[in-house]
Amino acid sequence: MDIEELRTFVEVADAGGVSAAALRLGVSKSIVSRRLARIEAELGVLLLARSTRGAALTEAGTTFREHAARVCAEMDAARETILPAGELRGRLRVAAPLSFGPTHFAPVLADMARRHPSLHIHTSYGDRFVDIISEGFDCAIRVGHLADSNLIARRVGPIYGKLVATPEYIETYGAPETPADIASHEAVMQGTETWQFMDDDQVVPVRPQGRFKADNGTALVAAALASVGIAYLPDALIQEHLVSGALVPVMTRYPIREAGIFVVRPPGQHPSRKVRVLTEMLIECFAKAPDVAGTPG
Repeated sequence: MDIEELRTFVEVADAGGVSAAALRLGVSKSIVSRRLARIEAELGVLLLARSTRGAALTEAGTTFREHAARVCAEMDAARETILPAGELRGRLRVAAPLSFGPTHFAPVLADMARRHPSLHIHTSYGDRFVDIISEGFDCAIRVGHLADSNLIARRVGPIYGKLVATPEYIETYGAPETPADIASHEAVMQGTETWQFMDDDQVVPVRPQGRFKADNGTALVAAALASVGIAYLPDALIQEHLVSGALVPVMTRYPIREAGIFVVRPPGQHPSRKVRVLTEMLIECFAKAPDVAGTPG
């Protein structure tokens, strides 16, 4: 059996099915099925129990998966060691936010592809929370304040935001003056997040309440523009509306705590060269153009 067959088996085991693994690998389901059949024929054991709902590891498959994953990781490390300096090969799977990901992060990924012609970059854009381990991503680009997890994170740049509302909303409902006032206002929000304001050097957390929720920043901007409620939004999404006066900052005495842009990866001793290079390119991008994520204040 070859390394691609081993890698395919690991992907099917981790994805829980042939279809999901084929999507990850960028090949057809028939190719995945043929590779699995060859492995099982050579070993003479059933590694996966197939059903209409997917594929589950057998006892033999569970044991073999650990060894196969180790072999694939060692092969990747060996390939990186012998590659010419600076050259990248293989595949890089990245999860990135849909809200300004295609406009702010996609150019960096495209430049990475240009610099490394032998590298395959697969990016998935979406604002849902992605489990990068179970879904087989090499890394994810995340924005905001990171929750505690076992993932390893590297900050690549700042991101600034403001609490905003329309003049019409303020005329009808007034504007909050202090963080405590937010409890009496409708908020447009992602879900159950906490907004963090600064009172001099003190962080003041607030749990807003609202009837409009969306996991996409553009959708939240639309709700704010419709005077549904107040919103905490990144400057990069609202700059044109601030300039036009369609949205105005509120509660400016208590600025939003600075958030960050992070590259997160699964736990491990060393990141792959592909992830390191992407991280360095993002850091360079935000150092050259710090206003890409907004401006402080």
